[in-house]
This record gives sequence, C-alpha cells and structure tokens, in this order.
Amino acid sequence: MAAAQPQPPASYLAEVVAKPVSRVIELPGEFQPFLSVSLHARVTGYVEKVLVDRGSVVKKGDLLIELSAPEMQARIAEAESKVQEAESQRGQAEAQLAAAQATYDRLKKAAETPGAIAGNEVVQQEKQVEAAQAQVRSRQQAISSARASMQSLKDLEAYLKITAPFDGVVTERLVHPGALVGPGADPVLLVIEQISHLRLVVAVPEENVGAIAHGATVAFKVPAYPERTYVGTVSRVSHVLDQKTRTMPVELDVVNRDGSLSPGMYPTVKWPIRRAKASLLVPKTAVVSTTERTFVVRDKQGRAEWVDVRKGDSDGDLIEVMGALKPGDRILRRGTDEVREGAVLQARK
Repeated sequence: MAAAQPQPPASYLAEVVAKPVSRVIELPGEFQPFLSVSLHARVTGYVEKVLVDRGSVVKKGDLLIELSAPEMQARIAEAESKVQEAESQRGQAEAQLAAAQATYDRLKKAAETPGAIAGNEVVQQEKQVEAAQAQVRSRQQAISSARASMQSLKDLEAYLKITAPFDGVVTERLVHPGALVGPGADPVLLVIEQISHLRLVVAVPEENVGAIAHGATVAFKVPAYPERTYVGTVSRVSHVLDQKTRTMPVELDVVNRDGSLSPGMYPTVKWPIRRAKASLLVPKTAVVSTTERTFVVRDKQGRAEWVDVRKGDSDGDLIEVMGALKPGDRILRRGTDEVREGAVLQARK
C-alpha cells in the first residue's frame, strides 16, 4: 500500500488580497496644432505685398498680406458721390417743404377772416405741404440707402488687408505679389497654426478606455529629445471607437513653452492604467498552470480545493487573478498539482 503524500503545512498559506491595480503602457501619439487656419481672400484683387513667410511668428491682428483692387476705389468714390447727391436733393426737398409750410401758415391765418381766402385754397396748400413732407422722407431714405451701399463697399475694402486671426506661426505660404486672388481664384494664401499650445492625440485601446481619467497628467517623450520627459493633461475624449483599430482618440493639452515640440511629431506616451474596481491579487507562485487548466489551491475548512482562475496584470510579486475567489481566502503560497483536491492540509504549528 502506497504511503500518503505529505501535505504542506498551513504556514505555507497566503491570503487573497484586494486592491486597485495600476500600470503604465506605452502608446503612440501624434501632435496637432491647437488652432489651424487656411487664409483666403474674401474679395477679388491682386496681391500687393506679402509681409510674412514660412516660419514667421505672428500675433493676433498683425498685417500679413495687402491686396489692391483699383475698381473698388472707383466704386467707393461713386457711392460717396451718390450720398452727396442724395443729401443735396434732400436739402432742396426741405427748402420746398419750408416754403410750402410758410404759404400754408399765411393762408390759414388769413382764412380766419371771413371771406378773405377761399377754403379750397387752404386745402390745396395743405396737400402741397403733405407732398413736400413725403418728398423729404423719400430723400432721407435715399440717403440711408446710399450710405449703406457706401459702408458695404468700405467694409469690403477692409478685406484688402489680411490679418492674423490668432497668435501662431506661418507654416505655409502659397501666394506671391502680383497674383490674382479672391473667390474662385487662388483658394489658399497662407496657413497659420498655433504651436505654443498643442493637441496630443492618443489612440487608447478599447480594453483601456474605462480607465481614462479627465484632467490626469500623462508623461511622454519624443524621438527628437529622448533625454527629456514632457507632460500633458487629458482634456477631451471622443467617446467613439474607431471601427478599424478598435481604439478611442483621446486629446491631451500640451503647453509648448520653449517651442521644442512641433505638429506632426509622434511621441511615445506613458499611458496610466488604473481599474475602478479593486482586483484580487495572489502570489505569482500560487498560480498553477497545466495543459488543461490554470488554478490556485484554496484551503477549504482544512482541505485542498482547486479553484480555476485567469491571470491578469502583475504587481510586483503578486499577480491579478479572476475566478471564484474572494478577499481573505487562504491559498497555497506555492501552488502545485501534487496537492490533490480534498487532501488534508496540515494545521499551523
């Protein structure tokens, strides 16, 4: 008869612990400018001056390009002439109204004396006053219309001077003096991008999107400066997975104070992973893997019980496991399939 297999003492047992598991994975990212705009000409004209070039640093409101449009100046002069003409016609209408009003006042005064003035004359003069008043109103409307047309042309004239919409850098110059630009002509004049503040886009795998923490600080490095470590802040999450890559784009805000970072760079991001729920951890040596199953040996009222588990992330000498375990369960610190299910575990000395 074979001798009974000796079993490990209870002092070789370890407890299943529960705690949050955090780790860092490396993910690729891509820098994009925080703001980017392609400048167009809103009015048709010829490029007179280009005051910037590729790489020029500009401030909001800086003059970038001057256009010339001689026909616009002629149209503005014509509009100003129409305003003056309308004002002159209004002056004539006001003079006619004043004369008609004065005559009406005299006739009305004279009509107070019986038989001095026929009543029909007073009525006719009153009608002339009303007609003169309508003429004055008409001339005033003509002036308003002429002034609006003139102001519209002057507003368009302001577009002959193209200015920077924000602080940034000119990254593309696509036009030169003498070129005809405007709607339907050369579509893009300059491209300006804001690089003092960048967007770092990271494609986070689907299994890790639940651990994204808004406002978290994330470290990264770029190949151009491998000795430096930069940081960004998680600011925007798309909340939509890319169907091809099964990743979710997440944007980090990065302040590029010294200008060492550039749009188009591909940094390596140290992405932190922390699960919201606590994980069950056991010693790595407690997990037994065979060709048929992966399990730990649990102490169930002094007897061995095999509990199937799945392995997760490591945390030092511990490893995350998923299975029918709970915190506080006691398992063999050094698991082995030599300890059969139901075997008696020795009591602690």
